[in-house]
Amino acid sequence: MALWTQLLLAPSALQAVVVIGLVAATGLALGRLPVAGVRLGVGGVLFTGLAAGHYGLALDRHILEFVREFGLILFVYAIGMQVGPGFVDSLRRRGLRLNLVAGGIVVFGAALTAAFHFFGLFPLPVAVGVYSGAVTNTPSLAAASQAFAELAPAQAEALVGQAGLGYAVAYPFGIFGIILAMLAVRRIFRIDPAAETRQLETLLAENAPPLTSRTIEATLPAAFGRPLAELPAIAEGGAVVSRVMTGGVVRPVSADTVLAPGMLVHAVGRAESLDALCREIGHDSDQDLPALPGPVEVRAFRVTRAAAVGRTVEALGLGPDNDVAVTRITRAGTEFSPGPGVGLHFGDTVRCVGTAEALAFAEARLGNSARELATPHVMPIFIGILAGAVLGGIAVPLPGLPTCVRLGVAGGPLLASILLSRLHHFGGLVWYLPQSANLLLREIGICLFLSCVGLAAGSRFVAAVGSGQGLVWLAAGAAITFVPLLTAGVFGRMLLKCNYASSCGLLAGAMTDPPALAFASQMLGGDAPASVYATVYPLAMILRIVTGQLLVLTLFSG
Repeated sequence: MALWTQLLLAPSALQAVVVIGLVAATGLALGRLPVAGVRLGVGGVLFTGLAAGHYGLALDRHILEFVREFGLILFVYAIGMQVGPGFVDSLRRRGLRLNLVAGGIVVFGAALTAAFHFFGLFPLPVAVGVYSGAVTNTPSLAAASQAFAELAPAQAEALVGQAGLGYAVAYPFGIFGIILAMLAVRRIFRIDPAAETRQLETLLAENAPPLTSRTIEATLPAAFGRPLAELPAIAEGGAVVSRVMTGGVVRPVSADTVLAPGMLVHAVGRAESLDALCREIGHDSDQDLPALPGPVEVRAFRVTRAAAVGRTVEALGLGPDNDVAVTRITRAGTEFSPGPGVGLHFGDTVRCVGTAEALAFAEARLGNSARELATPHVMPIFIGILAGAVLGGIAVPLPGLPTCVRLGVAGGPLLASILLSRLHHFGGLVWYLPQSANLLLREIGICLFLSCVGLAAGSRFVAAVGSGQGLVWLAAGAAITFVPLLTAGVFGRMLLKCNYASSCGLLAGAMTDPPALAFASQMLGGDAPASVYATVYPLAMILRIVTGQLLVLTLFSG
């Protein structure tokens, strides 16, 4: 008993490890228990931290601050590496309108929070905590906590503790409020989820048609004798020829392959490119060329060789000169043709067609090492964190604010990781995190952060929830959750004619809430909402973090 008392109560580095390990492990176990079909997930760590703090467990203040902020750095850096590659694309493609609606949900919730604060419902620290909990966005709480540390270092611990209380009170309804908003929209407009899902899937297929393949017979005399590589549909990168058949023999494409009467050409690309190729050389054939026997094989390789990163397929010698045809590249779930100027990224999947010898050459050029793919590049992680810390420390004066604005340990690493993930390879280093490593960093970071927030606020939590004031916080948080979501759902359906499956993905993405996405996918019987969720998630996450800081910077009076 004396040993356990020392490990749990006597402040030391070892005691901090024991307490945080206990809080995180029990919180994650709590988060796995379903409540009405929904799990708290990592949010359970906050509640076990509150319980531990309520019953007297505490950490040395300096250790608690370090662990909390280091956990925050790991978390936001991993978030940036995850959302960075798709951030610009999500705005540039069909997602501009969807992102505007998602941004409106974020701004509406922040405006409600500011209004409730002005009307005296709660002090600012509780306001930003209620806001973050109501939208189930922990990085927003972390960003606000960092802003308090910048503005009032001496009061930071107390202010962050109050914010943690507000977060914990509002968080439970924040999870269920998103689901209630989805169900309310469905009930108001009497929606058939199955029909809406089919409609969205059809729309997505039209907007981003997959690569397809066709066998074309050369019958136009004007095309005979022309090298395949000089045909416009191929030279412009829209179509790739993987193999040909002449005289009943299937063979790979080489640099000197020219069209001959009756030659069968098997090409891969977008439908419009294959249509153009068909018009140039002949007509479709009913032969299934890949199914015929021959020396040609198909294999998919992963890009893991450092020398291949950033180089094009042509620069690596993967083409007709070496009897290899690269027909498809898959990156972050998107499949496309290897057009001119398309550089390869670490982790890309490259589909190659050729003889066994040619494919061995292609594998050597690309790497295809499972070990390299699974091994995180550790040095770039620390360089990225260092760059984020430098960015976070830069003071930027803004008119009307009481102090200079710093991105801090929440915004600096986030911005650095977004920029580095977009660059992907720079200075001889590859800025890539395997998904497993990204998830590990993110989960460890958020568990450390939530453990410390809960421990700091636990001694005051029960009194706050049991008071009339706590009920006011709960009601205000419910409004911050539900009102913007329902407004956006009705607005999107009536004025923008949004598909219901798209709306569900939008609402879940705007709240950056995976449990809500899981519920929507289950209700709709498919993964249709996931594409919209991924489209709005990056901007919504960044806006949540920014609004958490701005609420503090614009409303804090010392």
